[in-house]
Amino acid sequence: MNYWTQLSIEFANQRNYLDELFAVYPTIPDGIRDIDHTKWEKIEEYFAKRDNEMLVKTLLTLDLFPIKDSYVAYLKRDKSAILRNPKTINRLAGRMYELGLPKLYEKCTEPKETNRQIGPLFKRWVNKGSLGIKILKLNEFINTKEDAILDASDSEMMDWAKKQLTTTEKKGWILLLD
Repeated sequence: MNYWTQLSIEFANQRNYLDELFAVYPTIPDGIRDIDHTKWEKIEEYFAKRDNEMLVKTLLTLDLFPIKDSYVAYLKRDKSAILRNPKTINRLAGRMYELGLPKLYEKCTEPKETNRQIGPLFKRWVNKGSLGIKILKLNEFINTKEDAILDASDSEMMDWAKKQLTTTEKKGWILLLD
């Protein structure tokens, strides 16, 4: 078994694993999301008029769409799809009316889910030096023969990995070289 995998398993079996994990990923929900007052007034207006198209169109401009639906991401990317898919818009609007305005507002202002916050937390923890390994900028990292952690932006790390390792990964990842 890989040395680092073995260490990870041993660490996870400690009694205080969750306490230690919380030091890296302090999953405390953010406060409620703010909604532009003018946008919310428009949403109330379209809700009262039962203007399905404008209601959904305006809700799509918020940071958080109030319901989970597989088609929402598509509608956010392709605004013209709203006009081409009236049945989908009516279905989504119908779900908004079922919620009612108070619940609709509550859903639109929910804090970001903790699982959506953890990405930058790991990098922040690593950069504190908690692992006891040197953290180096790209130039130093390339020229060292010692164990090190690359301190760079996601795009810089991805560019380096593509050039050096011929990877096509789309997300951040950790590389352990023996």
